[in-house]
Amino acid sequence: MFQLLIKKLGYGVLVLAGVVVVVFFIFQAFGDPARMVLGQTGDKKTMDNIRKELYLDQPKWKQFIFYLNDISPIAIHTRKEIKDKDLHGFFIGASNPASYCFAIKIPYLRRSYQTKKPVTEVLIEALPGTIMLATAAMFFAIIIGIFLGVLAAVKQNTWLDTSSVFASVVGISAPSFFMAIVIAYLFGLVLHDYTGLSLTGSWFNIDQVTGKRYLTLQNLILPALTLGIRPLSIITQLTRSSMLDTLNQDYIRTAYAKGLSKRKVVFYHALQNAINPVLTAITGWFAELLAGAFFVEYIFGWKGIGKVTVDALEKLDYPVVMGSVLFAATIFVLMNIFADILYGIIDPRVKMK
Repeated sequence: MFQLLIKKLGYGVLVLAGVVVVVFFIFQAFGDPARMVLGQTGDKKTMDNIRKELYLDQPKWKQFIFYLNDISPIAIHTRKEIKDKDLHGFFIGASNPASYCFAIKIPYLRRSYQTKKPVTEVLIEALPGTIMLATAAMFFAIIIGIFLGVLAAVKQNTWLDTSSVFASVVGISAPSFFMAIVIAYLFGLVLHDYTGLSLTGSWFNIDQVTGKRYLTLQNLILPALTLGIRPLSIITQLTRSSMLDTLNQDYIRTAYAKGLSKRKVVFYHALQNAINPVLTAITGWFAELLAGAFFVEYIFGWKGIGKVTVDALEKLDYPVVMGSVLFAATIFVLMNIFADILYGIIDPRVKMK
């Protein structure tokens, strides 16, 4: 298991390196970053200073090296860079401003063109909203999806089975942005008097008098429901398929022969051995939702990483977009590694292999 973990980490680093290359050269092809920072009113001297600060006066390959040095957790920086960029971590080297230091640091994703705030700070501010939305959506998908999958397998070839399969196919086929519009219109507008749910809203509101934030979790219901439909459908299909295969195994028939109740056989014996394919779907979808449910967050006005990224793209705020893409790729890599560890905990056969 340890060797597998090391191998996965190595693959993850290669994947992230590829993402960094693609992200850098795609966004370097659009617009003048110095002009985006200053707008249309900046004078030539200020523009030259900004270009120097962003390394735009250097060849492309040097710009890439500097960018890689900024976002890498292990890097080399001068004391002046550490102070100017407000880097956080451990730095080993002389105290002279021009001297180079070996750094183990939090990756520096540079600053937003629009707000001048560090991109890391922008993403961290939006992260709680995305975590709440992704967790609520996956909780809804896991509970309902596994229940429907088990029910469909146990009641194979009945109307319950047919209905579950049909509903899951519809859920998989419908795009998230389409379902978001339909659900928002239906429950947030047409049935608003009965549901009390709004079309848009974040996980907090601000009191206009005191300025304090307070939770408004009812705004979470519609986006979580919308976001959970597709993973719910896939989990239902996978659970049903895996359970049908497991229920035909010899040890299940032996369990019935020993006089165990159907509920115990299904949930304690069959489901435990059928859950591995479902875990793949759960970890993969949770990684995708954490990485940013762009359309759903944007349509419902839910302040998360997805909405922040779309807003930044509209304003050509490329450091925020680049940072969110790298964050998404990191989430996928870490969740895949977590899935492998989880397999080893749940299924001893994985350890043997």
